[in-house]
Amino acid sequence: MATADKSAVKSTLPKAVFSVDVTNHELVKLAYDSYLANSRQASATTLQRGEVRGGGKKPWKQKGTGRARFGSTRNPIWRGGGIVFGPRGNENYTKVLSKTAKRVATKQALSLANTANKVSLIDSFAVPSGKTKDAITLLEKAKVADKRRVLLVVDDKSDTVIRSTRNLQNIKLVKPNYLNVFDILNSDALVITKKSIPVIETWLIGDKEAK
Repeated sequence: MATADKSAVKSTLPKAVFSVDVTNHELVKLAYDSYLANSRQASATTLQRGEVRGGGKKPWKQKGTGRARFGSTRNPIWRGGGIVFGPRGNENYTKVLSKTAKRVATKQALSLANTANKVSLIDSFAVPSGKTKDAITLLEKAKVADKRRVLLVVDDKSDTVIRSTRNLQNIKLVKPNYLNVFDILNSDALVITKKSIPVIETWLIGDKEAK
């Protein structure tokens, strides 16, 4: 597995994907927020007045006590009563972003990573043994084994590659057409196999433009 210096890598990578002008980060931010919003689960639920247990008996008589009138302890202003306008578990937090906008944002994120010298290009990432120590050896050759968050883009996500990287907490393994702005921006190093580059080109700029 051969690795090149950062300047050589920059000259090798397709400019239409890894050297896009990013005039502002607005679209990148939209794609980042969209990823987080679409990953959010509406798991929080609260009980409304009619769902709280108890409260069937009037807490005190209507008149003569000097206190305010109450018909039930389920009243929302009582502690332990129902919740007004609380989450019901059916909220929709998704943010829709067009495919074109997502692809442009991905190209911008890759360009920012390339500008920050985070991108490394490797010949391949094959671990026939499926052992973690062999995967670490390959990462050490790529000089990213000590990075906190490494995004590893492989053209062949085989069982042995998955098994060898599964216990490495700092590695996230993805195929080229599953790249997203969130993972790219949050990674300290981006390692891409050479066979993944044509796939990324075809996905982000199309067959005709890639040629």
